[in-house]
Amino acid sequence: MFVETLTIVVNEGFSDQVVARFSKEGAVEKSNGFLDLSVLVKKASKGEEEVIVLIRWESKAHWKEWEMSDAHIQGHKRSREQGRPEYILRSHSSVYEVKAIKTA
Repeated sequence: MFVETLTIVVNEGFSDQVVARFSKEGAVEKSNGFLDLSVLVKKASKGEEEVIVLIRWESKAHWKEWEMSDAHIQGHKRSREQGRPEYILRSHSSVYEVKAIKTA
């Protein structure tokens, strides 16, 4: 299994906009090897909130296939054209290979 995270730090009170964006149906969930997408929110006390989007894939190969797909590339192109909303302070993404899982 392979996991991609996107961490987005926003001004306090704006995490719901990010949650709404990633809660809508999109192309990613139709991609080969897509398992699920979770959105987590950490309410901070210093005027910021942190949103983590966690996307799980069956394999690194499936994630790479998504990264190179026309749907993914065009989505990022549209985002760049629209510009970053002012309430987004910073963001970064990371990728992880899952080495162990425990279940109930």
